[in-house]
Amino acid sequence: MTALPPLRLPRALLEAPGDGWPGADADGLITVVLEHREGRWVDLRPARRQEQPALMALPPLVEPHAHLDKVYSWPEAQNRSGTMAEALRANRAEHDLRRADRVAERAERALREAWQLGLRAIRSHIDSHGPGAAPAWQVLPDLADAWRDRIALQLVAMVPIAHWTTASGEALAAEVAARGGLLGGVIGPPFRRGPGDARALEAMLRLADRHGCGIDLHIDEGDDAPGEGVSLLCSVLERLGLRLPITCSHAASMALLAAPALTALVERMAALDLTVVALPRTNQYLLARQEGRTPLLRPLAPIRQLQSAGVTVSVGIDNVQDPWFPGGDFDPLALLRDAVTMTHLLPWQRCGLAPFTTAPARILQLPWDGVIRLGGSADLIVIDAHGWTELLIRSPQRRVLRSGTWLAAPAWQQPAAALLGISPTLA
Repeated sequence: MTALPPLRLPRALLEAPGDGWPGADADGLITVVLEHREGRWVDLRPARRQEQPALMALPPLVEPHAHLDKVYSWPEAQNRSGTMAEALRANRAEHDLRRADRVAERAERALREAWQLGLRAIRSHIDSHGPGAAPAWQVLPDLADAWRDRIALQLVAMVPIAHWTTASGEALAAEVAARGGLLGGVIGPPFRRGPGDARALEAMLRLADRHGCGIDLHIDEGDDAPGEGVSLLCSVLERLGLRLPITCSHAASMALLAAPALTALVERMAALDLTVVALPRTNQYLLARQEGRTPLLRPLAPIRQLQSAGVTVSVGIDNVQDPWFPGGDFDPLALLRDAVTMTHLLPWQRCGLAPFTTAPARILQLPWDGVIRLGGSADLIVIDAHGWTELLIRSPQRRVLRSGTWLAAPAWQQPAAALLGISPTLA
């Protein structure tokens, strides 16, 4: 049996055995001692008073929305204007260059980075219409199988929504469902809305219902027509009487609704058990962009209003170094830090931490909800910080424990002086 040094964990992510546990501190943290054996937690108890402050720890986190087929493609597909229109043009150009070996190389790199930085599951959308679709579907299901004992990888077939009304769309749905994937699509930007959207949505919903699979839509990723896509989805679902696991990714333009209309829409979403993934990095980069002007409105899914109505909301990384966002990586702690300013979520509050922990686990329907408990897998991210304020100062060093084994620290987690062979004491 191996005991870890005392660690500070969020009380909201701890299932404490027995009675008499102390309350959390102002950071929502509690200092505990954990012991593991054969990859499982076998003891969990409050720590005695420590002379030195304990380091923070979190369970491994979940990424609810990524694009592994195009990750790291910025060198081949640049979007120097930062507009959605140019992103789409560059994305399509990359499709013409896409090869299976290149997709495999990029996706493998992303998974390795995600694993070392503390992610345990990823949902990735795949462009599934056009010349780039075949190379992506050729390699990503195999990667999902190869990584299944480290990172649970879910795949979503992303197509123009009208594709689900065609014979090839029906064939794609059957293939994706057979592989355990989800159906996806785009309602609204970067494509034009049209009168056929309702029929296409109905076809998609019926296909998902027939094949027993979930849905994850890119919906209302824009700065006009507030909430029109989500409202249409609610109307079609209400008319059909279907109840399916459906995620609304982006939902950014909902933030532009007047308060009464927003309240009415989020209540409809809650009644239909819809879930939402907010994607602040890409949305803040692309939306409301005007040449020569700083945007005064920055559309983003109304996270707190959705939570208040009972809608499960997560926050995702989305694009990494591709035409839709030129930067970023798969560091979940960096996303959590960014979200404090972009979304006003406060991680020391339960509703501020859930979008990075228990909420994405619920949206992906993972077998582990992310709460640390006796008998659970001995998985942790131990962070070189003693509280949330230290974590917010800079992206912290960390060590990742998986099934009781420490992962090797990645090269980018090493100090620059050590990498260059320079003594850190030199001026």
